[in-house]
Amino acid sequence: MDTCTKVFLRRKEISGGRLSLYLDFYPPIRNPHTNRLSRREGLGIYLYANPQSAREREFNASMEEKAEAIRCRRFEQLLNEQFGFLDKEKMRMDFLDYFRKKCYKKHQKWKVVYEHFSDFCRGKCLLGEVTEDFCKRFQKYLLEGGRRDDRKGTLAHNSIAGYWSTFRALLKEAYQEKLLRENINDYLTKIEWKDTKIEFLSLDEVKKLAATPCKHEVLKRAALFSCLTGLRISDIQQLSWDHIIKAEDGYVMRLRTEKTEEEANLPITEEALELCGERSEGLVFKELKRSMINYPLKAWIAEAGITRRITFHCFRHTYATLLSHNGVPIYTISKMLTHRSVKNTQKYAEVTDPDKRSAAKTISLK
Repeated sequence: MDTCTKVFLRRKEISGGRLSLYLDFYPPIRNPHTNRLSRREGLGIYLYANPQSAREREFNASMEEKAEAIRCRRFEQLLNEQFGFLDKEKMRMDFLDYFRKKCYKKHQKWKVVYEHFSDFCRGKCLLGEVTEDFCKRFQKYLLEGGRRDDRKGTLAHNSIAGYWSTFRALLKEAYQEKLLRENINDYLTKIEWKDTKIEFLSLDEVKKLAATPCKHEVLKRAALFSCLTGLRISDIQQLSWDHIIKAEDGYVMRLRTEKTEEEANLPITEEALELCGERSEGLVFKELKRSMINYPLKAWIAEAGITRRITFHCFRHTYATLLSHNGVPIYTISKMLTHRSVKNTQKYAEVTDPDKRSAAKTISLK
C-alpha cells in the first residue's frame, strides 16, 4: 500500500517581522491547477514573529487555530481520495464556476460551450451532480436544443459535435485533476462529424475583393491577410508586431495558435506584410472587431459581385485550396495551417484533385 500523505503546518520568516504559515505535504501531492507535484501550499495567513502585546498574542493564537483547521481538512481530503471515501465538501464545489475559470485560457469555443451548459443547468451545477446520466442529458440537450440567440432552428450538426468534444475535454481535465472519481468519458459516446462543403474563393475572386473598396479598411486588410497566410480570425486579432520577426530568408510569424495551441513559425510574404501597415507597437490589426465579420463583411463581398455565402473562415479555406491547386505538398499545407494531423488537411487536396478531373473526362457521350 502507498504511504499515506502527511500534512504538516510550517512557519517561515518573512519581511516586516512576520511569519508566513504554509502546509508541507509528504509525499508531494499534485497541484490541481498546474498538474505538477508540489510539497507546499501557502495559506495566506501571517503571524507576528515577536508579539509585543496580549492582543498580538491573541491574534497569533486565533490564526494558528484557523491554520490548524485547514491542515486537518486537507489531511481529510487526501485521506478520502487515497482510500476512496466520499468527500462531501468536494461534491458541493461549484462545477459551473470551475468551467468558467477554465475558459480564460482556452479557445473562444469553450466560452460558447460554457454558455450552453449554463443554460442547460439553469446557472447552477455542483460537482456531485456531474454524473454519466447528467452528461448524457446535456448531450441530448445539444442535439435537440435551439440556439442561444433569437434565430430559429437548431444548432448545426458539426457545431454540436465540436461543442460536445469540448465538454468531454473539460471532463477529462476534471478527472486528471482528481475532481471526478472516475473518467466519465469512458461511458460517453462521441458525436461524429459530417462531411461539409468547403466554400472558398478562386484567385480571380480574391483579386476582385482586393480591388473592391470596403467600409472598414482594417477588415479588408485582415481578410486579404488571411487569404495570404491562412490565419484564423482569432489569431489575426491576437497577432502583435512582436510575433513578426526578420529571419535569414525573409520575415516569419512566430506565434501560438489559439485554437490548437500549437507553436508555429510561419513564413510571411512581402505582399502579406504590406497588409499589416506601418510597423509599430502592440497589435497589428488594432481596430479589427468581431462584429465586422458579420454584416460589414457580407456587404463588402456582395459589392465585389460574389453571391455565394462567404464567411471569414472561408479565407483560410481559400489559402489552403490555392496552395493545393498550385501543387504544394499536403504535408507542407498541413504545417502552414498548423493542423495537428494531415487528415484534417486532406479535404483541401480532394477539392482540387487533378486525377479526379482527369478521371471524370475519360467518359464522354460525344
